[in-house]
Amino acid sequence: MDSLIAAAARALAAGDPLVALKQVALRDDAPALALRGIAMAQLGDFVRAKALLRRAARGFGTKAAVARARCVVAEAEIALVSRDLGWSAKALDAARATLAEHGDRINASHARYLEIRRLLLIGRLDEAERLLAALDPVPLAPASNAAHELLVAGIAMRRLRTKAARAALTRAARAARDAGIPALAAEVDGVLHALNRPAARLIARGQERLLRLEEVESLLASKRLVVDACRYAVRDERKLVSLAKRPVLFALARALGEAWPGDVARTALVAKLFRAKSADESYRARLRVEVGRLRSLLRALAGVSATQRGFVLVPRGAREVVVLARPVEEKHAAVLAFLADGESWSSSALALALGASQRTAQRALDALAAEGKVQSFGRGRTRRWLTPPVPGFTTTLLLPAPLPGH
Repeated sequence: MDSLIAAAARALAAGDPLVALKQVALRDDAPALALRGIAMAQLGDFVRAKALLRRAARGFGTKAAVARARCVVAEAEIALVSRDLGWSAKALDAARATLAEHGDRINASHARYLEIRRLLLIGRLDEAERLLAALDPVPLAPASNAAHELLVAGIAMRRLRTKAARAALTRAARAARDAGIPALAAEVDGVLHALNRPAARLIARGQERLLRLEEVESLLASKRLVVDACRYAVRDERKLVSLAKRPVLFALARALGEAWPGDVARTALVAKLFRAKSADESYRARLRVEVGRLRSLLRALAGVSATQRGFVLVPRGAREVVVLARPVEEKHAAVLAFLADGESWSSSALALALGASQRTAQRALDALAAEGKVQSFGRGRTRRWLTPPVPGFTTTLLLPAPLPGH
């Protein structure tokens, strides 16, 4: 490795792409192209960065397996940052195996971290946690340690383990300071600020207040019956019943939860569930059917009793019924939650992360664009969607994840 390449590599490792470019900007050999590509990625020009890395990989040829593998890892990271989730996980895994086989532990670990970040982004927490547990961050550089702890914190936040998340962020901040990379320290600070922001809204006895993530965790561990409008479930400290695939039943449970300890009139329930203007006998019969279904599903948690004018929720072991809702409710809240990370997303990446079809994701984006809530740039396959984050709110509860304790 010549002195200019070495100087550029050191500058990139320290998070200074402009200094790196000064060293290799006029060179077209494979190592210089690779470093230029990484520098352009750090500056945010992902299209140019990918083109440079692909030229570098071709320039290294088949004999330079490690160098080519590093290019694959760098391109995968660009894809992840630009929210192009369709990149080949198999290619990344093959590159990681090559790096590990040749003793490049730092870059092999980095490849694994990229895989875990992708799993975390699309809500596959069990897989992400399993892969992360197999990695030992101690022998790695401070920057890799910071990346490791950020992943630990991300998983802990989605699992509603706030103490573990804070401890991981403290370790990440220390590692970022040791690495001396301002962008990495800023990323840690951003996650910490998100942890301190309101994450949900509590509705109880006709009043509302915002909750931070720690308060949500405490609420779910308390002796209360929680109608969870963030995860579409009803739960207490012992048991959870998911109603994610039963929207009518969840709407019924939420209406009863918001009215507790009072009841809800039959006419109001008919209007809410069936959008009917009047509660004739056919609608009342349908309501009785839905109430019977909800009563059956919630029998271990609560009863649904008839009153003179309607129905009331009767918790079995809980002392109180509350509703946990998103801080800001919106029809396409899940789409906005992903876009609120400040990155640009393709519709195909959003569809993958949401677990929906691309057509469904595109319809949601078109509807939000018509309302001026999102905007796009590019055309065809290069089209990307983005929106500024909602000020003052974290989106942890809106992202896909298994229900806590489920």
